[in-house]
Amino acid sequence: MLLSFLAFIAVIGVVGLVFVAALTAIKLAFKLVLLPVKLLLLPIVAIFVIVKVAVIVAVGVAVVGVFVALLVPLVIVGLLVALPIALISAVA
Repeated sequence: MLLSFLAFIAVIGVVGLVFVAALTAIKLAFKLVLLPVKLLLLPIVAIFVIVKVAVIVAVGVAVVGVFVALLVPLVIVGLLVALPIALISAVA
């Protein structure tokens, strides 16, 4: 009884090992088949990434430019208001 149980466990182990080996072989075959597609798409993906980074940088520069364009006139107006006050307080 014990010997037949051990034989059954050994058969299940071998079947499991064959199943894992078959899955590994299928995985390797898919990787080898899809490798040319991956190599063909790699430059396209690289171009998309470069364009994406360029757009993000351009938007950032535009936002900073708008911020500076709004800030400079406010600083000038602030100085025009503050200059007479500073002169009057210096004389008095």
